[in-house]
Amino acid sequence: MPLFEKPAIADLLGAARVVSVPMRVKFRGVHHREAVLFEGSHGWTEWSPFLEYEDEEAAIWLRAALEFGFAETPTIRTSAININATLAAVAAEQVEEQLSAFAQFRTVKIKVAEPGQSIADDLARVRKVHELHPEVAIRLDANGGFDVETAIELAKELALESIDLQYFEQPVKTIGELAEVRLKLARIGVKVAADESVRKVSDPLAVANANAADVLVIKAQPLGGIRSALEITREAKLPVTVSSALETSVGISMGLHLAAALDVESFDAGLGTVALLAGDVCEEPFIAENGLLYVKRAVASETKLAQLAADSERTDWWRARLERCYNLI
Repeated sequence: MPLFEKPAIADLLGAARVVSVPMRVKFRGVHHREAVLFEGSHGWTEWSPFLEYEDEEAAIWLRAALEFGFAETPTIRTSAININATLAAVAAEQVEEQLSAFAQFRTVKIKVAEPGQSIADDLARVRKVHELHPEVAIRLDANGGFDVETAIELAKELALESIDLQYFEQPVKTIGELAEVRLKLARIGVKVAADESVRKVSDPLAVANANAADVLVIKAQPLGGIRSALEITREAKLPVTVSSALETSVGISMGLHLAAALDVESFDAGLGTVALLAGDVCEEPFIAENGLLYVKRAVASETKLAQLAADSERTDWWRARLERCYNLI
């Protein structure tokens, strides 16, 4: 018996609200975050695959959105989730200002390997974070942007400067490269986490089976929903970090329910990314307080939806994409 009855496409198209939310600073190459929101029988839900994704991948995200909007959520084990700060690949002199949006935090994830930047830029950014917040745990996230040699060089340089890393997320692109980097970084006590190698491959467990990571980074939408993500974590038997896909508060709510339902070891969640947006669809955005976000459903505001509505051309593009992807699930 299916988990939920798939709503009719006509109903989805009629309810779909397409928004374009400006970013406070360019992040992952994105200046405006586009998303489709609709209210299901169990509350508001979000569908926001990145623009470059093919329909087959975007359809996985749509299944997650439909599950969250039209099915019961799994039982949660906690009412609050610890949140890390997330720092875009900004210049060192911008670090303090950008981190101020997160107020209190005990962990920070720093983006590295930005196209057009050098390892010197990355080192300067990390050093500045360590200077300003010597007590916090530091993670790096390269989104697969380094080759093996550069990833190892960066980690070794930070080790020489006594800047400890909680882990290095997706330093390289392939699972084979991850396994090589993991083996070499283990010698200096640096763990490797996998993100893209979990959510952008046909077998999400391949990275665990290859012993290519110490930590899995999981995201609700890209993995096809909360239940699918939970099953992957149970089978992988590795510690996890629940992270966002740069969503509005509605998508973050899905991630929070995933984080709260986990029954495996987990790190501070990367679900504080609404702080990177210059607007949000809720009257009370999901911004962490005292390093915590509380597990609840987000309710989109009609006023905010109208203010952030995408133009007619972008709306038509998303509606056509929605119809194509709907037919794939």
